Amino acid sequence: MLRRSLARVIGIAGFVVALAVGVSAPANAVANGVDALPDQFPYAVKLTMTDIPRPDGSKYNSACSAGLVAPQWIVTAGHCFHDVNRNPVSGPTPYKTTATLGKVDLADQGGVVVDVVEVRQAGVNDVALAKLSRPVYGIGTLRVGRHTPAVGEELVLAGWGATDSVNPTPGTHLRYGVVAVGALTATTAAVHGVWPKDDTSACTYDSGAPYFSYEYGVPTLVAVESDGPDCPHPNAETTSRVDLLTDWICQQIGH
Repeated sequence: MLRRSLARVIGIAGFVVALAVGVSAPANAVANGVDALPDQFPYAVKLTMTDIPRPDGSKYNSACSAGLVAPQWIVTAGHCFHDVNRNPVSGPTPYKTTATLGKVDLADQGGVVVDVVEVRQAGVNDVALAKLSRPVYGIGTLRVGRHTPAVGEELVLAGWGATDSVNPTPGTHLRYGVVAVGALTATTAAVHGVWPKDDTSACTYDSGAPYFSYEYGVPTLVAVESDGPDCPHPNAETTSRVDLLTDWICQQIGH
């Protein structure tokens, strides 16, 4: 059953390569994940933040992941955009943030790098909409799901995060894995690794990474990465569901 679902989700070509690569693939993002192929997940977005202020006046750089849901809009974790006291904020982007789209490796030619200019916090859970400085056309988007995740449902995670919690650095290559829903709350879904290993998991800088399924062949956003233990790990990872926010998201982006 897992093999059939993987073949459906990542496509025959991707599935064959994934099996050939297995868990020995170079580690660049998503702990114990697999390298994404060119154009495999075009809607997976890398966010790079610079000069984030600290209360002591110093600054630092960081990163998150996101999913493209419309030519000018991405969905990510609310905590990726915050004030100096780490409280989530809406409005103009609080620090320089760029979105990289349309490539799976930073060394690849092509792709698009565009500024993120506005943030809108959902307020219900750890989810935010962010607006790009201009629409990006020719890159596939995720449909925002309306269905409540089911316990046992398998989802794909695609992110640009680190692969280990020890001295983590943002990823340079998009990676992915498969997880299963283990439990639900009113706003979250707890997930755990299924493939390629049971400890395949989101990691540092994967915050906001999309978890998606395929409904009638259409990539559909189900949740975004929120929080979890040090990676890699086989335990529950907390994701923020989007099904309870679908109407709000569609209203905000004009769909």
